[in-house]
Amino acid sequence: MDFFQEYTKMEQAQKIDRYRILNKMVKKGQILFTGSSLMEQFPIQELLVDCDMHQIIYNRGVGGFTTTDMLQNMDVQIFDPEPSCIFINIGTNDIADASRSFEEVLADTLANYEEILKQIKHRLPETKVYMMAYYPVNETDKVPEGEWGKTLFVNRNNRNLPIANAAVKQLAEKYDYHYIDVNDGLTDDRGMLKKEYTIEGVHMYANGYRVVLENMRKYLE
Repeated sequence: MDFFQEYTKMEQAQKIDRYRILNKMVKKGQILFTGSSLMEQFPIQELLVDCDMHQIIYNRGVGGFTTTDMLQNMDVQIFDPEPSCIFINIGTNDIADASRSFEEVLADTLANYEEILKQIKHRLPETKVYMMAYYPVNETDKVPEGEWGKTLFVNRNNRNLPIANAAVKQLAEKYDYHYIDVNDGLTDDRGMLKKEYTIEGVHMYANGYRVVLENMRKYLE
């Protein structure tokens, strides 16, 4: 493990520790956002104020997390807040693994995702679960330099993500959960994430998340 990986793991562990303490202060029975960086970077508190919305939403996303990481932190990321409603966005970091084929990483992602759902169904049987579609990416306009940019879109691209979304939808139906596609308005005429919404082709600025929140309103009311 190199220095960057060690530092990332340390940061992730610190976030989990902070969330563990915060979870002792939450109001039970509220809305929970959970997942990886695509959820962690959702500026939900600012957007709720901007949109004059008054829901209580707790965000327990952790940047860099995979489905495996979530399975190791289920109490902190899901169970401790005892939410009445969960929105999940997890799995894109699994899919982004360029060392294996898309088919291989998708199969492993779905197996882990299913285990996550099984545990939720067992421990929070009355909780509503919304499994979010993976956001589109922009593979051309803001590709990062270096090795990361070379591998970023090998598997996580706009050809494969719809396939992954279809599989997530099937998984949601299997467990009687809700699959939601809140991506309307995020793409340009090429079908790519609009460049004005994205930092480096994957993660979004607040203006992109504002579009997502508008699409989510009907699920939050």
